[in-house]
Amino acid sequence: MKFTGKVWKFRDDVNTDEIIPARYMNTSDPKELAKHTMEDIDKDFMKKMKPGDIIVGGKNFGCGSSREHAPICLKESGVACVIAKSFARIFYRNSFNMGFSIVESPEAAGDIKEGDTIEVDLENGVINNKTTGKSYKVAPYPKFMQELINAGGLMNYVKKNA
Repeated sequence: MKFTGKVWKFRDDVNTDEIIPARYMNTSDPKELAKHTMEDIDKDFMKKMKPGDIIVGGKNFGCGSSREHAPICLKESGVACVIAKSFARIFYRNSFNMGFSIVESPEAAGDIKEGDTIEVDLENGVINNKTTGKSYKVAPYPKFMQELINAGGLMNYVKKNA
């Protein structure tokens, strides 16, 4: 699985309430949630972001509440994946369960700048910065995690393999 997109860079400790503000938790419709992705950090994010773009965050991305809505709204908004220095554990697990791709790479997250174009190759564990020419080796997804993502999440995987 490969993604190529423009980078939107965010700080350390982006929490799930900032990814999808709690005031929108009265719906479980992914399309409605997606309209409000990252709006408390950048009110114009969804106007600027194009499907396939990539978020690069700092450390502890996805901290806070353990809601599945955060990776759901990122995925539905068209964000291809998130690269961060580190992820909150529950966000990490929820992302795979919802079929949303994330990559932990302190080096890449520290070097990559907003506006860069990057290619993420999950199968081979490589991030290529097309803007600077620099490459970063990351741990490729284990086979099972690749299957979860390819199936669109844990529920789809279970249905498919039941």
